[in-house]
Amino acid sequence: MTPRNLLVITNNFPDEGSSYIGGIFVKEQLRYLAQDFDRVTVISPSMFITGAVRGFVHKDYSYGNVDVHFLRYLNVPFFYRYGRKVWIFMQYRAVDRFIRKRGIKFDLIHAHCTWASGTVGAALKRKHKVPLIVTEHTSVAIKHAIDTKDPVFKDAWDMSDAIIRVRGGDIERFASIGVPIQKVHHIPNGFDGGKFHPMDQAECRRSLDLPLDKKIVMNVGNLVGVKGQKYLIAAMKKIAEKDKSVICVIVGGGKLNGVLHKQIEDSGLSDTVLMVGGKPHSDIACWMNACDMLVHSSLSESGPVVMFEAMACGRPYVGTRVGSVPEVVTSDDYGLVCAPGDPSALSGIILKALDVDWSAEKIIAHARKFDWSETVKPLLSIYDELLARKT
Repeated sequence: MTPRNLLVITNNFPDEGSSYIGGIFVKEQLRYLAQDFDRVTVISPSMFITGAVRGFVHKDYSYGNVDVHFLRYLNVPFFYRYGRKVWIFMQYRAVDRFIRKRGIKFDLIHAHCTWASGTVGAALKRKHKVPLIVTEHTSVAIKHAIDTKDPVFKDAWDMSDAIIRVRGGDIERFASIGVPIQKVHHIPNGFDGGKFHPMDQAECRRSLDLPLDKKIVMNVGNLVGVKGQKYLIAAMKKIAEKDKSVICVIVGGGKLNGVLHKQIEDSGLSDTVLMVGGKPHSDIACWMNACDMLVHSSLSESGPVVMFEAMACGRPYVGTRVGSVPEVVTSDDYGLVCAPGDPSALSGIILKALDVDWSAEKIIAHARKFDWSETVKPLLSIYDELLARKT
C-alpha cells in the first residue's frame, strides 16, 4: 500500500492536555482524519518572543499516529505588518529546515488559515511538489483579503489545490478575485460526539458548584473584543431588571478579564454575571450541560465550534447572527438570533428563549449532522482525489 503521510501547518494548536484551546478545532478534526493516514505531523510555528508574551511554552507531544511540534524560531515582529514577504520567508525557512532535520515525510499539506500557515504551505508546495489544502477559518481577515485583493492571500489560494471554507456564503466571493470556484469547498466545523452529549443538568451544576434554582445562560469564549462579552453584560443588566432568577456564567480567559470584571461591578451585576475563567476543553461539556442555553455574543465569526458543541448537548444557540450561524440555526427549533453589538436585541432574544419549551431531541438530532465523524467525510474525499492525482 502506498504510504500516506499528512503535514499540518497551523498558527495555533492546543497543548497535550488541551488546557490551552487555541486551534482546538484543528486538533478535534484531526482525531477523525488521522486514522486515514500512516503518520500525521503537526507543526505550529511561533516566534521565540511569543512564549515570553504568553507566559508559557508548549512542549512537543504525540498521540496515536500524530506528532505535534511547537516550532520556535527567529522572526521580526515588524515584518508581520510591514514586510510580510520577509515574514513568510523566515517562517518557511524555519519550517523547511525543521522538516529536513527531522526527516519528516509527507505526501499532502493541510494548512489552517491562509495567513500565515497557508502562505508557508504554498512555499513548501513549490519546493516539495505535493498537494496543498488551505482551510480558511477567519472572518475579518478573509473579508479584508478579498475586498483588497490581497496579493499574499491570493498567491496562497492560487497555489492551493483545494480551499476549504467553513462558511458556505463566502464561496462565491472567491470567484470575484479570480480563484477558480471548483477548487473552493464548503465544509462546516463540527464537534466530537464522544465528548459532547447530554448529561444530567443537576449533577453538572452540583459538580461545578452552580445554583440549582437559577436559570443559567452561558457564554464560552476567549475574553477579547470580537467575542462581544461587553454587550452580553449590558444585556444582562436589562434582564436583571426584569427577572432576578437569571444568571450568566462566562467561561473563558483573555486580555479583557479585568475590563469585564470592572463592567460587571460598575453595573451592579456581581451576583448576576459570574466569570469563572478559562477551562480545559475536556470540561466544557459539563459546563454546557449545566446551563439552559448557550448565549454567543460575537461581533464576527467564521463557524463557532461552541455552537455545535452546545447543540450536541441539547442546548439552543441564542446569540448573534454572524458567520455560518444562519446556515446552522435554520429554524427557531434550534435557537434564536439577533444582530451583533446590540444589547437590547440580545436581551430580548434571551428573555424570549427562557420562555420556550425547547426540544432537546430536535436540537440534538439537528446537531448530529455536524459531528466530526460526518463533516470529515468530504474532506477525506478531497484528500483521496488529490493523492490519486499526485500518483
